Amino acid sequence: MNQGKIWTVVHPTVGLPLLLGSVTVIALLVHASLLNNTSWFAGYWEGAAATSVAAAPASTVVASANTGTVQAN
Repeated sequence: MNQGKIWTVVHPTVGLPLLLGSVTVIALLVHASLLNNTSWFAGYWEGAAATSVAAAPASTVVASANTGTVQAN
């Protein structure tokens, strides 16, 4: 343990609860931020089914390498 001398300054009975408490607070803040700023996270936690991606349209656009023009198939 290369930082073992920290416990000569801060007792483990004080330092460990502060460390673990700060990790807990950061994790809660990250989850709260995700819940407030995304539309998918709340549904994920509620167990909503994933929405399927729409199929690609039958007509696709193909760029011609030789002429630089765009053709629709």
